[in-house]
Amino acid sequence: MSTIRYPESNDLRTLVKFCENDGTIWLGESRMILMHTAALGTLRRELMDSVGQAQTRRILTRMGYASGVRDAELAKRIRAHQSLQDAFFTGPQLHMLEGIVRVTPVNLKMDIETGSFEGEFLWENSWEQDVHMKEFGRSSEPVCWSQIGYASGYTSAFVGKFILFKEVECVACGDNHCRIVGKPLEEWEDAEEHASYFQSDPMLNHLMELRTQVEYLRTTITQNVQTPQLVGISNGFKQAQELVSKASRTSVTVLLLGETGVGKERFARALHQESSRRQGPFVAINCAALPHDLIESELFGVEKGAFTGAQSSRMGKFERADGGTLFLDEIGELPLAAQAKLLRVLQEGEIERLGDDRTRKVNIRLVAATNVDLANAVKEGRFRSDLYYRLNVYPVTIPPLRERVADIQPLVEAMLGRFSTLHEKRLLGVTDKTLQAMKGYPWPGNVRELENMIERGVILAPQGGWIELEHLFTHVSEAKSWESAISASGSLEQGKAKKCSSSLLDSIISSGMSLEQLEEELLTEAVKRSDGNLAGAARVLGITRPQLQYRLKRNTP
Repeated sequence: MSTIRYPESNDLRTLVKFCENDGTIWLGESRMILMHTAALGTLRRELMDSVGQAQTRRILTRMGYASGVRDAELAKRIRAHQSLQDAFFTGPQLHMLEGIVRVTPVNLKMDIETGSFEGEFLWENSWEQDVHMKEFGRSSEPVCWSQIGYASGYTSAFVGKFILFKEVECVACGDNHCRIVGKPLEEWEDAEEHASYFQSDPMLNHLMELRTQVEYLRTTITQNVQTPQLVGISNGFKQAQELVSKASRTSVTVLLLGETGVGKERFARALHQESSRRQGPFVAINCAALPHDLIESELFGVEKGAFTGAQSSRMGKFERADGGTLFLDEIGELPLAAQAKLLRVLQEGEIERLGDDRTRKVNIRLVAATNVDLANAVKEGRFRSDLYYRLNVYPVTIPPLRERVADIQPLVEAMLGRFSTLHEKRLLGVTDKTLQAMKGYPWPGNVRELENMIERGVILAPQGGWIELEHLFTHVSEAKSWESAISASGSLEQGKAKKCSSSLLDSIISSGMSLEQLEEELLTEAVKRSDGNLAGAARVLGITRPQLQYRLKRNTP
């Protein structure tokens, strides 16, 4: 029996959280699942029948290797200040905590600086040999393929050098237990044979390359190339993208509708790049950012001496965009005088500079955008009805990010690649818990807020590490309130929580408080604990900020 002892595992147990309300299980920042071993056995058989034993072993080994690498990253974080041996034992202990196998250390010698490693472990209650024997019976060779992949991946990532584990004894082969031995790859005589199972199949790689080439040729032939600036897979995004694509083949004036930050300018640029005007200029102007007395001169140009300070003639945005596309953002902020001139440009295709009495022909494609209700602005007299009808020929509504949850992950991946290059940072990505939290966040600032948050995360995350919740917020209180909204409804000790819940209900009922009083107290306390941050309070309560505001107003006398 081994004399090597594991450290206490309480620090690992507290990492496991069950969020039954969200349908998630967490191990630290990584999302986990519980599965029937019978289902995994069925998958094993399906793989064996379809791709054969060698390829099945390769797939399962690589899957285990990836899992081991993730657990090694976790081990370095949570036991960074413990002894080297205790830190390393995080992997075997996690393997047991995850229900994979019981691991008993027999021998362990390692030196991180020199990359030397020698380890021997006994395995008992291996789920993998159990399901293999149920599906296929006794085997002539060891069958714990994913577990060997895990041990090799975990140790390689921990030591910083490829450590190959081999299963030298296996219960499926008639042995009393499974035994594994690990050492650097070059120290194994049959290293090349076993290392091949950790590599992707060359034939599959070749097929993937051919598939990529076919897709590229098909895309080139159909000329249906997605504009690089637009990233998304949700139905709402695809619908808006399709409308823009259809409009690009015409000269129709397009009105982009949507909340601030949804990416209206990106859609406008995509429209320009897909149109026949792509060789011409793309000129963008934010109407809300210009003083009202300068808007006309900015749009239509000015002649020398037209007003005090006009010491020379200059072109306006319309002339600069001649032959291309003019994008007018926040068009609802245009003053009525400028609206009248804009309508004439759209109808006649000509402009007059300020202080000039001659007209100039312009050939532009107008794309307008707004986040206000123009129809309501017309009723209130803030926007000309004739201009509204002229602009509203081809409206395209871009949904807010909270309605495009499927787009969050591809957007995050694209932004990570861009900002990692910009800031010369090598990162592993965003943790599972952080991504899950992003999908539940209401994103009042839409894609622009996500972009700013990811850039901040790239800057704050450690080199070679993961972006976690704490890296996405400037205030610790915000991070904690957001994390509590998506955190576990309990951990391995949920029995206590249920008892607390029961006693809480008894206290509320016996207090005699009305439902309205209870709601008012709960809302007030949530806002107080979030330091007046309504978004944070809403996340704590599990509702959206508009819902919180509505309830606060309803309860205000």
